[in-house]
Amino acid sequence: MHVQFTFGNFLRTLCYFGLSLALASFAATPSTASGNRNALTIAGGEIRLNGEPIKIKGLRTTAALMSDDTTRELIDHLDQFRSYGVNTISVYVMGSRFTDVKGYRPDATLDPVYGARLSRIIEAADARKMIVLVGCLYWGASRAREGLAHWTQADANRAVSNTVAWLKERNYRSVFVDPDNEGMANAAMKWRIGEMIDRGHAVDPMCIIAYNAKPAPPANADLAIHFSPKIPGKPYVETEGTPPNSQYWGEYSKKDGLSNYLNVGVYTAEMKERQNAATTQHIDGANGYILASTWLQAPPPLGPNMNPGGDGTRKDPGIKWWLEYLRDRHGP
Repeated sequence: MHVQFTFGNFLRTLCYFGLSLALASFAATPSTASGNRNALTIAGGEIRLNGEPIKIKGLRTTAALMSDDTTRELIDHLDQFRSYGVNTISVYVMGSRFTDVKGYRPDATLDPVYGARLSRIIEAADARKMIVLVGCLYWGASRAREGLAHWTQADANRAVSNTVAWLKERNYRSVFVDPDNEGMANAAMKWRIGEMIDRGHAVDPMCIIAYNAKPAPPANADLAIHFSPKIPGKPYVETEGTPPNSQYWGEYSKKDGLSNYLNVGVYTAEMKERQNAATTQHIDGANGYILASTWLQAPPPLGPNMNPGGDGTRKDPGIKWWLEYLRDRHGP
């Protein structure tokens, strides 16, 4: 089983203990200097930041690359989010329902415009000792795949390996990668996620690459997230947390023919209670929790909102109520 004693994890361990020497070689290069502060690693069933065990507490900001303004708004609120205890944000190079971020070019290379925005976010997060989940393919329910009808397994592999190479070149180590959001590309195109992970690790064995689909995770995945089943010895993070058993992403938020969400940033009292309980369940009982909300993901004119907003009522929509719970229950 790929848990602790793989060559990749051995390299990751060496990388941490020799971090100061390894990073010194990058210090003279401006493009990598900002990535030298923090390093994320996996040790058995633990996620560690700079060698210390950490629980992921985050926000799913998948549409953050949509525009320069959206990127700037997120960065402008990182300190505020951090004050509530948020230590992770998730950003997707491709996709996010309705905002349709098209971060990959037809040849599976990163579009430099989106790459520049991603770089700004990672460096701003790293400066605050925050982690970034970098998502690759967001295939289903998104127009981001337009122009990519010719893609094959090899192209999907290149998109992941190109992303990992991009991260490695800039020495971004306070990140982890989700190759295929909810296994959407695997379900629609039969592209094998384990193969994508292999190609990413071939470029950089120290890159932490997650698995996010319903079948059991492959042995080469460093951690399991969201759709993945939990298995012994492999860390698990709920990276798209919403109120359980509430149809939050169903009829409550969507309607056929509408290219936006309903009830953006609005929650019932029962939803709030379930959301909070799920947060504690995954922080205390697993490796962490990342909140997903229409408030953060809705396209214009209703979003995406890269700020806390309010108490989640129709008069004052937002996610501040959850941030306050995170701070009060799990500490800043």
